[in-house]
Amino acid sequence: MSGLSLPWSGPPFQPGTVWLVGAGPGDAGLLTLAALHALREADVILYDALVGADILQLARPDATLEPVGKRAGKPRPTQQAINDRLIERAREGLRVLRLKGGDPFTFGRGGEEALALADAGIPFRVVPGVTAGIGGLGLAGVPVTQRGMNSSVAFVTGHGSAGDVPGDLDWVALALGPQVLVFYMALRTIGTIAERLIAAGKPPMTPVAVASNASLPEQSVLITNLARAASDITRLNPGRPAIIAVGEVALIHNRLAAWQQVGPNGETLADGTGPTGPLRHLAPAL
Repeated sequence: MSGLSLPWSGPPFQPGTVWLVGAGPGDAGLLTLAALHALREADVILYDALVGADILQLARPDATLEPVGKRAGKPRPTQQAINDRLIERAREGLRVLRLKGGDPFTFGRGGEEALALADAGIPFRVVPGVTAGIGGLGLAGVPVTQRGMNSSVAFVTGHGSAGDVPGDLDWVALALGPQVLVFYMALRTIGTIAERLIAAGKPPMTPVAVASNASLPEQSVLITNLARAASDITRLNPGRPAIIAVGEVALIHNRLAAWQQVGPNGETLADGTGPTGPLRHLAPAL
């Protein structure tokens, strides 16, 4: 792919600037042309833990790669340290690429970094990416909107800065408002989330889809419901990262799985494999 001639050259990546780029859910094929252009031009790349090696291999051979990923339970740089590093490298006259999984402005703290750059007087560009809450679920056979089924959707973070369920969520509004709820980073907190949604009025049998490692060889899909989500996730231990959809659209997976191709050789969601690995299915009586 490194020798590919792009039909779109893109804007110049100027020295002393920062590009905040979304790398998508994992598969390098889901990069935008603008993201690939940035990878080829950047002098230094500060990348998250969810950015795969195949994507980093698309970088300029002499580019400096700096990992700044955040993984639960492991040492990690603070957001302030990342902000400071972006500013420092840009002030050195380098073309700085901040590479994030998914989309930089969708629970990716890209807004915080953009504000820090603006306050420091550093020019920057935003390159959106495919977010897991839409693209990842789509790869799992779960459309986040479906005519006749839902006309609203809410995107919610599954944990706050301390790792617990955010304390500022209006559970009644979530339970009785949007017809589909999409939770990011919620595997560890799904039990609490389910309890609070049910207590606020969401039916316990509301379908739930858990898509793990979307677009990657180890992709898996779990279909369950609110009442069983915590126990099913504990028992089957889906991989991370995962995106969780709560709502009737989760059941569409069961109708699409036999025909939706996900693998390089036409493998479908229903044949027991993801791109090259296993899928886990539960089809409880909902």
